[in-house]
Amino acid sequence: MCYYVDQKASRRDVKIRFNIAVNNSGQFYEGVFINGFEHPNLPVITNGRADIISTDYHWGLVPSWAKNEDFKSKTLNARIETIDSTASYRNITENRCLIIATGYYEWRWLDEKGKKKEKYQIFSQSDEIFCFAGLYDSWVNPANGQVLNSFTMVTTEANELMQFIHNHKRRMPIMLNREDELAWLDTNNKIQDFALPYQSKLIAFEAA
Repeated sequence: MCYYVDQKASRRDVKIRFNIAVNNSGQFYEGVFINGFEHPNLPVITNGRADIISTDYHWGLVPSWAKNEDFKSKTLNARIETIDSTASYRNITENRCLIIATGYYEWRWLDEKGKKKEKYQIFSQSDEIFCFAGLYDSWVNPANGQVLNSFTMVTTEANELMQFIHNHKRRMPIMLNREDELAWLDTNNKIQDFALPYQSKLIAFEAA
């Protein structure tokens, strides 16, 4: 699973990396050790508007049919194996997005119950700025008519490196290789094509 990320890239650097404009409808989020449970508005590129970097999508998906947004802390991640059968995601498998980041964090358990842990910081070997695979949706608050745009990060079975680090659940987010970013946004490609043995070029360091 993945609940903590870094997004240290500036608006200018992100614009250069993807060669498209950044919208001005939300605060451009920069920070380290960003907590997903605080539902930050990380920069994303959606396949509904792939010509712009959006800044108003919040982490923790609230589907359009929801009565309220109370369960968004349970939709930070979406398991790729069950996307087609999970109510929150099965109707939005074509709503794909790129979640822009510069790193993420995971913990290695040193005992059976996880009372002792080692924290690791994980990066792309290839790109300082990279993308996670995500799904998105928009929800209208029935109380005031305000629109909430939100996303979830898609996870898969851990590769060899992440099996060592995330040794209790053996999961990892799908950190896309640059050459696969547009392929993820293209709904002609099946989501399951990005499950294991999809391999990201990762590097990890023990963090304080």
